[in-house]
Amino acid sequence: MTTVDEVRDWLGRELYGEGHEKVGSITDIYLDDATGEPEWLAVKTGLFGMNVSFVPIAGASEMEDHVMVPYTKDTVKDAPNVDSDGELSPEQERRLYEHYEIAFGTVDAQAFDAPVGHDTSGPNTDTAMTRSEEEMVVGSRERETGRARLRKYIVTEEVQQRVPVSREEVRIEREPITDANIDEALAGPALHEEEHEVTLYEEEPVVEKRVVPKERVRLEKEREVGEETVEGEIRKEQIEAEGDVRRR
Repeated sequence: MTTVDEVRDWLGRELYGEGHEKVGSITDIYLDDATGEPEWLAVKTGLFGMNVSFVPIAGASEMEDHVMVPYTKDTVKDAPNVDSDGELSPEQERRLYEHYEIAFGTVDAQAFDAPVGHDTSGPNTDTAMTRSEEEMVVGSRERETGRARLRKYIVTEEVQQRVPVSREEVRIEREPITDANIDEALAGPALHEEEHEVTLYEEEPVVEKRVVPKERVRLEKEREVGEETVEGEIRKEQIEAEGDVRRR
């Protein structure tokens, strides 16, 4: 049976529900008017601990530095609103019992001696205790580590190349009068003035530029596979028997 002295040590402790989910902080203990035994836990819930919810002590158990109850966090938070003024009326208790699906008037001092077990994953069960432990599940996920891009830009450089060019020059040639050219030499007046003009030409370098494709460049991704060591802590429950227990 849970005594007043025992539950008095629960004040200020954290209350946890099914699935080991934190519910809130225990702020007060309410006693049964008829028996004087502990009956309700007043628990501060909500984001800033502004709400007070009532939870039956029946089925609650002390677990190291906190207290466990066989109800979910939402069940406790959705309990009927009751003023925490130090006393619960019969009507308020009836509404709370209905919410927690407990028959009104059946919870008394004897309820704390009931030979039942308590499983943190559900309501009161049989006399067996469930031992659980955490397992580490390791996997991998992709995350972006960087980006690469191709950028094309233009640079200018000096290029030298030798190009052969030619030009015309004037050279004077003299030939004597012979029987072969005498007729051409005597053609025309005997004495007269005359000019001959020759046009000279030369080559000059000409530069023309054209765009010629040289190569194609692309980005390719490669995946390298390696291994990394992952470390973590896991918790597991241990069950020990105390008192006069015969071991098999």
